[in-house]
Amino acid sequence: MTTNIFDKAANQSLLERFQKLTADSPALWGKMNAAQMVLHSQKPLDVAEGKLIIKGGLLGFLFGKMAKNSFIKNKGFSKNSPTAPEFKITETPQFDKEKRILTDTIRKFGELGPSVIANRKHPFFGEMTDTEWGTLHYVHLDHHLKQFGA
Repeated sequence: MTTNIFDKAANQSLLERFQKLTADSPALWGKMNAAQMVLHSQKPLDVAEGKLIIKGGLLGFLFGKMAKNSFIKNKGFSKNSPTAPEFKITETPQFDKEKRILTDTIRKFGELGPSVIANRKHPFFGEMTDTEWGTLHYVHLDHHLKQFGA
């Protein structure tokens, strides 16, 4: 299976794994609970769709391309990877509502494919191809599903 959110089989696999999550699913690492994770997981998708605008910074300018290549080639994030402040969730959102929003968004990415991407420039990684966006989203979602044992 490809590791790209736009691939039908990979997209369906993500959706099935998210259906296994409950509000009480315990984290195997990190500080987020399941409700915080599902809301956090929406944020990078919102960036790609142009719903969330984040300014790039000096670190991204200096190291973004190298970091992007590492994440995409290695197909993974390490446990407790740094998180953009705009993606940090401190409140406890309503799990079922946020899970429904996230799964609808994942489904939309699978149905519409790369046409859903409105923002070609990632605030940290810089210019991104459709394949890079799709792979990055899959890898990020997979990372958090593993974090909660799904």
